[in-house]
Amino acid sequence: MSNVVVLDNGGGLIKAGNGGERDPTCVVPNCTARPPSSKKWLLADQLLSPTEDLTSATLRRPIDRGHLINPDLQSSLWAHLFTNLLKIHPPSSALLLTEPLFTLPSIQRSVDEIIFEEFNFKALFVADSPSLVHLYEASRRPYGLVSKAQCSLVVDSGFSFTHAAPVFQNFTLNYGVKRMDLGGKALTNYLKELVSYRSVNVMDESFIIDDVKEKLCFVSLDVQRDLNLARKPGNDNILRCTYVLPDGITYMKGFVKDPNEANRYQTLNLDHGETDYMERQVVNDKPQDKRNMDLTKTEFSLSNERFLVPEMIFRPADLGMNQAGLAECIVRAVNSCNPLLHPVLYESITLTGGNTLFPGFAQRLEKELRPLVPDEYKLKITTLEDPILGVWRGGSLLASSPDFETMCVTKAEYEELGSARCRRRFFH
Repeated sequence: MSNVVVLDNGGGLIKAGNGGERDPTCVVPNCTARPPSSKKWLLADQLLSPTEDLTSATLRRPIDRGHLINPDLQSSLWAHLFTNLLKIHPPSSALLLTEPLFTLPSIQRSVDEIIFEEFNFKALFVADSPSLVHLYEASRRPYGLVSKAQCSLVVDSGFSFTHAAPVFQNFTLNYGVKRMDLGGKALTNYLKELVSYRSVNVMDESFIIDDVKEKLCFVSLDVQRDLNLARKPGNDNILRCTYVLPDGITYMKGFVKDPNEANRYQTLNLDHGETDYMERQVVNDKPQDKRNMDLTKTEFSLSNERFLVPEMIFRPADLGMNQAGLAECIVRAVNSCNPLLHPVLYESITLTGGNTLFPGFAQRLEKELRPLVPDEYKLKITTLEDPILGVWRGGSLLASSPDFETMCVTKAEYEELGSARCRRRFFH
């Protein structure tokens, strides 16, 4: 097919580019924001500019809890993307779009309207994330279990929610999917509350606290031990580190004050031979020379918050949430499938989504899962090499396959049959 645009439209980030390529052209926030000092709303890539001070910016997102709640805003973000970043001509392009599982028909209808009536794309294919991750993982290891058995369990923990989804022969088994209403946004909000309660009010600082979370949070392998360590005073507390807020004059972005201090906690697990436990997160965050820094500005320290925030995914009940943790969620997803698939599913768990980037995520998940899984089953958890791009790469592979054109719904079919009948082709 001529030109296929692959659009992984996440609640936090949009990943977009051309089918057949390894990496997307752009990865930008799926939101618009207005700094207090400005009358202009900034879109997508404009929010990533190093010169923009987004302190206390007003934020609007088109997607909430995985559901599209503001189609007009989404449409304007896509228009900016297609025109300025991808520089494509929709009427001569096909679109592969990702959509969350169990999207309501009313939302599907408004998405189809935007694609065919506003942008006039010539064809559309809608895919769900787990099947694309499965496809990508199977293609990366053609002789591996996922490829041979054509079966895997995809755990997708992103901005809006976390899914455990069994995939069989490239189709997501909807009856086996288990969802937790916990994602990166909830973790950021929890971190905002902890910091605001203990040190400085950051309730309006979504961008800054996102940055703090990504640079400083990790998953604890032994919560009780780490809680005891976090109680130690002063320099004995190897979890303590300091984050400096932007001052809007000399630097527009916040940063970690002393990266060496932030990385001290890695020594915690090295004595257990778990050297790879922390390799993903090495804070290297020096915006400018220390001598030029005025240390009277606002800064705050973190210690136990660093692991208490990701802990929500494993123990939501400890925070008063009436939900099972991730390990239990996975077991329920497997148990709702045919028993013949159980051993294969446990041996082919694939992690994707931004939250799986927390150091220690896979090790902790294995530690929690092992006691819940029958002893005769092997347990193997694989994290995608780039968990944020896994879905997009699967989409790019699919878009370049020879059958792709026959899988799409064309604009003519949409106009003749309407949204609901066209959607049946996508097996959701």
